[in-house]
Amino acid sequence: MLETTKVVVVTGASSGIGEATVRRLAADGHRLLLGARRTDRLDLLTKEITGAGGTAAYRRLDVTDADDVRDFVAAARERYGRVDVVVNNAGLMPLSPLEALKTDEWDRMIDVNVRGVLHGIAAALPVMRAQGGGHFVNVASVGAYEVSPTAAVYCATKFAVRAISEGLRQESAGDVRVTLVSPGVTESELADGISDPVAREAMKAYRAVALPASAIADAIAYAVSQPAEIDVNEIVVRPAASAQ
Repeated sequence: MLETTKVVVVTGASSGIGEATVRRLAADGHRLLLGARRTDRLDLLTKEITGAGGTAAYRRLDVTDADDVRDFVAAARERYGRVDVVVNNAGLMPLSPLEALKTDEWDRMIDVNVRGVLHGIAAALPVMRAQGGGHFVNVASVGAYEVSPTAAVYCATKFAVRAISEGLRQESAGDVRVTLVSPGVTESELADGISDPVAREAMKAYRAVALPASAIADAIAYAVSQPAEIDVNEIVVRPAASAQ
């Protein structure tokens, strides 16, 4: 267990990278508030953590609702007395060619992947300023650095997360730390939301070599574990066997 435990809130905590991050940070001794829409999964995960001696609670969360995110952060502060780390992890990836004109999916990606991160920052930044420090960990993607067919809108949202993270870092130097974690192909449910048949078939080949979600959780845990004077700004994690 770490000598200094932290209060960590995690969005998108019910599966994939979020779930793995919760497990790893709980094992490290941090106190957690889990957020996602699927409360049945959150309930099971919370019971598993507390049954093993960890500290965790959960709350239903829709990151597209600014008030809901604000209440989520406030609940963590009320329960634990402070909020040290926000892991903005919730995300969607319904890939499709632009000519498919899936505008509803575009809007949903923008709402979750971009506005969700902004809502997390808006909710927690005043809290961190008031308590004298804090840490945002924003989960992006290798899609924050490159664009591929069927992924234009998804990549645009992750480019946005990268830009937001860098802007926040520059504005918060010496006070609030900012880490951008960009996973390569990772085992998760992200691809399950792809409705376009062309993109879905392409993703099967793309995901032939994938990282376990625990690898990304380890990267997040590394950034969180650093002392206050060290700010780990960007971590890109790819499968060793992948050129993408």
